[in-house]
Amino acid sequence: MFTFFLLPTLLLHLESRLQGLRAPLCLDPRERAFPFLPGALLASTQAWRAVEEPLGTRFLSADWSGTSESKPVFQQSLTVHHCFLVAAWLKKIFGDHPIPQYEVNARTTEILHHLSERNRIRDRDVHLVIEDLKQKASEYEAEAKHLQSLLMESVNFSPANLSSTGSRYLNALVDSAVALETKDTSLASFIPAVNDLTSDLFHTKSKNEEIKLELAKLEKNLTATLVLEKCLREDLKKAELHLSTERAKVDNRLQNTSFLKAKSEEFRFGIRTAEEQLSARGMDASLSHQSLVALSEKLAELKRQTIPLKKKLESYLDLMPNPSLAQVKIEEAKRELDTIEAELTKKVDMMEL
Repeated sequence: MFTFFLLPTLLLHLESRLQGLRAPLCLDPRERAFPFLPGALLASTQAWRAVEEPLGTRFLSADWSGTSESKPVFQQSLTVHHCFLVAAWLKKIFGDHPIPQYEVNARTTEILHHLSERNRIRDRDVHLVIEDLKQKASEYEAEAKHLQSLLMESVNFSPANLSSTGSRYLNALVDSAVALETKDTSLASFIPAVNDLTSDLFHTKSKNEEIKLELAKLEKNLTATLVLEKCLREDLKKAELHLSTERAKVDNRLQNTSFLKAKSEEFRFGIRTAEEQLSARGMDASLSHQSLVALSEKLAELKRQTIPLKKKLESYLDLMPNPSLAQVKIEEAKRELDTIEAELTKKVDMMEL
C-alpha cells in the first residue's frame, strides 16, 4: 500500500510558491478540498480517495498492492512520462530553491501532474486576460489620440492651451466621470449617474432615519434597563443586609440551642440521679411524677363523670332528709376522710425522708 505523509508538505510549499509568483492554483469545486485544505488530507485517507475520481486515477487506488511488473505497459509508460513533466514543472516553480522531499509513486505523480496541468491552464488564461487588457489599453490610447487630433484640427484646442481654471474644471469633469463610473463625460451619461446617486442618497437617508428610530428605542430601553438595574442593586443590598441580620439571628439561635442542649443533658442527668436516690430510699412508685400525672388525669376524668350525677342530685336536694340515714352517711364519710388523711400524712412523711 502507498503512503502519503510527505505529499501535503510539498503541496503547502507549492501553494506558497505559486502565490508568490501570483499564479495561485485554480481547481474546480470538487478538487478544492485537496490543495487548499491540507489538514483535511492528513486527517484521514478518505480525503485522498475523494480526489481519485476527479483525477481519473481509479486504477491507482490506495488499496492497490500490486508490483510494477503487474501493471499494464501503457500505464507504466504514462507514469514515467508524467514523472518527467512533474519534475520539470517543480523545477520551474521552485527555481533555485530546493524541492521538498515526497514519496514518488504512481498516485502522487498523477496528483502532481494534475496540479501542473491545472496551473498551466491557469497561466494560459491569465496570459490571455493580460493580452486582452493590453490590447484594450492600446485601443483606448489610440482613440484618445484620435479625439485629441480632431480637437486640434477643428477648433485648435489642446489641454495645454487651457488656463489654470479650465484645467481645474477639466480635471474635475474627468474625476467626476471616474467617480460616477460613466462611459464618457456627456450629459446623457452624467444625468443617470446623478439620478442613481440621488436615489442612493434618499435610500441612505431613509435607512439613517430607521437607524435613528431604532437607536432612540434602544436608548429608551437602555434608560429603563439602567433604572431597573439600579433598583435591583438596591434590592440586592437590602437583601444582603437582611440576610446578614438573619444569619446573626440564626447563629445566636444555634448558640442558644447548644446551650439548651447542654442544660437539657444536665437536667436529664440530675433527674436520673434523683430517681436513683429515691429508688434507693424505698420511694413508692405511685409517688413518681408520671404516676401523679396519671392520677391527676384520672381525677379530672372522674370529676367530668360526676358532673351529670351532681345535676341529678340537685333534683333530690329539695326533699326532706332522713335524720337517721343522714347520720349514718355522715359517720361513713368521717371514717373515709380519716383514712384518706392518715394515708396522705404517711406519704408526705415518706417524701420528707
